[in-house]
Amino acid sequence: MRRALVFLVLVVLVAALVAGCGRGGGGGEEGQRTIGLSISTLNNPFFVTLRDGAQRAAQRENVELVVSDAQNDAAQQQDDIQAFITQQVDAILVNPVDSEAVVPAIQAANDAEIPVIALDRGAAGGEIETLIASDNVEGGRMAARELIRLVGSGPVAQLEGIPGTSAARDRGKGFEEVIEGQSAVRLVASQPANFDRAQGLNVTQNILQANPNIKGIFAQNDEMALGAVRALGDRAGSEVKVVGFDAIEDALKAIQEGRMNATVAQQPARMGSLGVENAIKVIEGERVPKNIPVEVKLVTQENVSEFRQ
Repeated sequence: MRRALVFLVLVVLVAALVAGCGRGGGGGEEGQRTIGLSISTLNNPFFVTLRDGAQRAAQRENVELVVSDAQNDAAQQQDDIQAFITQQVDAILVNPVDSEAVVPAIQAANDAEIPVIALDRGAAGGEIETLIASDNVEGGRMAARELIRLVGSGPVAQLEGIPGTSAARDRGKGFEEVIEGQSAVRLVASQPANFDRAQGLNVTQNILQANPNIKGIFAQNDEMALGAVRALGDRAGSEVKVVGFDAIEDALKAIQEGRMNATVAQQPARMGSLGVENAIKVIEGERVPKNIPVEVKLVTQENVSEFRQ
């Protein structure tokens, strides 16, 4: 009789344990939702801020956020997203390294019926619930108008981001649209520096060798702009005007000191927060807009103090 009772208790305990393991989707606390966040790189302050915004929202909403850093490697990002799929997370947030290369990973998540939301950069295929991003085309236009105002007339150059990313494509599109709409300021050089500060330095040095009389530079992010500032030395901000994009802290400081002239401010923490909030909506069966724009603003020496932390 005693053995039978012990056996019955063990059966009940095992059944309860198996039932508990089946809850929670991705391994969080019982009943807790799990969201995967694949970041293109955490070697850029902009994306660190985006991650931080997502983490604060996850804590606030009581969801588990699992973060992976692709280190600007498209193949690594595919592996990271596949790991999320294997973990059976409830939703995936992705900031693509490359808008084309990320498509198979998104399609794999689609096949697994895991909803995907894109942050800051879009995807060239696959099904995403929404793209949460700045209006990069308008940001490019904003940068061009400011550079024209600063330069007045003469040759300018553009430092492009990672080829294949929607952010680089859209910022370049907006910038070139405005430059081509007038004749006083001419775009004489446009080369990729892959959103990287060291490459921004090297590419700017090459551009200056071929175009020593350059009057202005637009960099599609602040990391490249700061590389350009270093390449220009004492000419930066005065003889050669420099406009960036992102409003990271180092760029804001450079603007305040007169080494940079302007940048286009995004709101990366807001993007991260909106990503988590909309992922929860999708998990719960709600429809969300296909595009959720986040406002951009021009930062100059006149208003930079409003943006500094």
